[in-house]
Amino acid sequence: MASSSNSMSTVKRIHPKKFALWVGMTGIIMLFAALTSAYIVRKSGGNWLYFSLPTAFYYSTIAIVASSAVLHFSYKAFLKEQFELYRGLLIAGFILGFGFVVLQYQGWLQLGEIGVLVHTNQSSSFIYLISAMHVAHVLGGLAALVVALVYGIQRRYHAVTPKRKLRLELIFTYWHFVDILWVYLLLFFILQQ
Repeated sequence: MASSSNSMSTVKRIHPKKFALWVGMTGIIMLFAALTSAYIVRKSGGNWLYFSLPTAFYYSTIAIVASSAVLHFSYKAFLKEQFELYRGLLIAGFILGFGFVVLQYQGWLQLGEIGVLVHTNQSSSFIYLISAMHVAHVLGGLAALVVALVYGIQRRYHAVTPKRKLRLELIFTYWHFVDILWVYLLLFFILQQ
C-alpha cells in the first residue's frame, strides 16, 4: 500500500492554463481538419479550378518558421537571464510574425492578379477561407506576443519567475503550434494541386 501511495504523490500534473491551451489547440486542429476534409470532398465533386499557389505563401512560410526559431532562442535567453538578447529576439520574432501576415495578404493580392478571387470557384474560396482562418489565429498569437513584449521591455521584470516562465511557455507553445499548422496547410495545398 505504501508504494502505491508514493507513486500517486509523484504524478506530475499539468498546469490548468497549459491544459486549457492544449484543449484550445485541439479544437483548432479539429477546425482545420474539417476544412481540409471539406476541401478534399468538394474537389472530388468536379468543377475544380487548378492554379499555382502564390509565391508570397512560400515566403510567408519562411517568415513564420524563422519567427518560431527566433522565439525559441528568445525563450532560451530568457531562461539564462540574458534579458537584452531575450528582448531583441522577441522583437525580431514579432516582426517576422507580422511579416507572415503581410506576406499572406500579398499572396491574396497575387491570386487576385491572376483572376483567382474568392467567388471565382470553390477551389479559390477554400484557399482564401483556410488561409484567412489561419491568419486570424496568427493575429491572436501576435496579440500574445505584444503582451510578452510589454513585459519584456519593462526593466522591473528582469527576473525569471515561475509566473513569467509559464506566460512565455504558453505564448511560445501557441506560436510554434500556428507555425506547424501553416506548414501542414501549405503542404496540403501543394499536394492537392
